[in-house]
Amino acid sequence: MNMSTNEAPRRNGVTAVHSLQHFAFSVPDLDVAERFYSEFGLDVRHSATRIDLHTFGNPHCWGSVFEVPGKKKLQFLSFGVFEDDFAPLLRQLDRVGVARTAPHPLSGGTGIWLRDPDGNAVQLITAGKVSPNEPALRASPSPRPRDRGAAPARSQAGRVHPRRMSHVLLFSSDVLRSVKFYGDALGLRLSDRSGEIIAFMHGAHSSDHHMVAFAKSAGPGYHHSSWDVASIDDIGLGMQHMVACGHVRGWGIGRHVIGSNYFYYVQDPWGSFAEYPYDIDFIAADVDWPAADHPPEDSFYVWGPPPPDYFIQNHEVTT
Repeated sequence: MNMSTNEAPRRNGVTAVHSLQHFAFSVPDLDVAERFYSEFGLDVRHSATRIDLHTFGNPHCWGSVFEVPGKKKLQFLSFGVFEDDFAPLLRQLDRVGVARTAPHPLSGGTGIWLRDPDGNAVQLITAGKVSPNEPALRASPSPRPRDRGAAPARSQAGRVHPRRMSHVLLFSSDVLRSVKFYGDALGLRLSDRSGEIIAFMHGAHSSDHHMVAFAKSAGPGYHHSSWDVASIDDIGLGMQHMVACGHVRGWGIGRHVIGSNYFYYVQDPWGSFAEYPYDIDFIAADVDWPAADHPPEDSFYVWGPPPPDYFIQNHEVTT
């Protein structure tokens, strides 16, 4: 690993994207989206044609939601590349036969564009690294007074505000084909998988256990975005607030096997999800993660309620 003071960690001799910089999808009603993500705890910034998803205290824009008639639809993913890696990455694309495409019409038109095997638009841009360089900090335990417990009164618990985006999970018509493409073309690395059902990929230059994941479906689609929080308490408080706001469908609280994180998924108004995760595995740039193929019946979750039957439904291909 190569890293000097104030520099992002780099895996020596590897050409790869370093971050999932941004994602974009569309919904038929932008006001509904603004309300949902504000209630979820994000810093939502509205413009005439879209909302931008920020986390409080962080200037980075993690995602955008556009208003487009019809179904909810994934529009594009944007990956960040170190400036000195950009030309080598383009040569890598040429070697594996990936064609360039026109910029997505909802984007600003910058960068290099291509399509993955499911037809998803992918943007490559030179940008600063926003994937984590080290494991996420955990919230300090509350001081325990001598005469009562450490838990606050419910009225004093406060709102939960995620710290950053962790990853997105997409539906794919061929999970292993997607893994090969994002590995060969963009330099992402397989973290773990469960047969041909689901696979998780991390960044070579340090990231969470996954910055992108793929789940088997009849076609492409957006399943969820995941937003890091500081404690299990934050997961519970986020869940409680979303239920109080009327978002009663979801899954959790539980703990995943693959990735190890605690979780709660809130179903959004279009059938996809936003996740509160805590304590996900971190893969440093100098770690060769031992990717494994896990049996599905023993790898989805360690504990928690069983997933609801609507959890894996791809509304972008359902009529």
